[in-house]
Amino acid sequence: MTIDRARVERLTRELLEAIGEYPDRPGLKQTPARMGELYSEFFAGVGADAAEPLARTISVTRGPAPDTLPSGAVLLRDIRFRSVCEHHLLPFAGRAHLAYLPGEQVVGLGALVKVVEILAARPQVQERLGEQIADTIAEHLDTRGVLVVLDAGHGCVTMRGGRQPEASTLTIAARGDYTDAAARAELITLISASTGSAAQGIGSASQGSVPGAHG
Repeated sequence: MTIDRARVERLTRELLEAIGEYPDRPGLKQTPARMGELYSEFFAGVGADAAEPLARTISVTRGPAPDTLPSGAVLLRDIRFRSVCEHHLLPFAGRAHLAYLPGEQVVGLGALVKVVEILAARPQVQERLGEQIADTIAEHLDTRGVLVVLDAGHGCVTMRGGRQPEASTLTIAARGDYTDAAARAELITLISASTGSAAQGIGSASQGSVPGAHG
């Protein structure tokens, strides 16, 4: 989907007027154009196919390195992501940790990053984002299990409401073998050992991990 930048610019002017500002004053004159560019970037994932990056797979038995067949999970930690909370259109940002148990087909690690980026680049809530990432990988990649852990800080809590700058939200989405807590315990330990701290990028923040409990 192509963002209607001209319309975003017009609506930004209206918004500035609605709050009592003057869109043509020097400090705000370029703001509508900047917002058009910003929204084109932040919401580039609206209407995009998040499964497309997973279309190119590699056979683990007939591929270029059959002697390196994975015997356990493939875990990609500390994928930096940012999204926009659909409740207040304020940013939330943090790290995604993805793991899957390969079947016959594996995928390049960069494809997993792209799945996160596409799904995050639309109005979101963190709980749904994690579930969508897990579903996309489970449905479009040959896996026996998928685990998605998101750790993020939310601007709607940092800058308004409770204003808790040190809080972060942790969500877990599991599919297949990893729906069993014991099966995912090792991965959770490995993820916990990550040096990444949630909420960096928007000055920390978030709400508790209660589904739907957004600002």
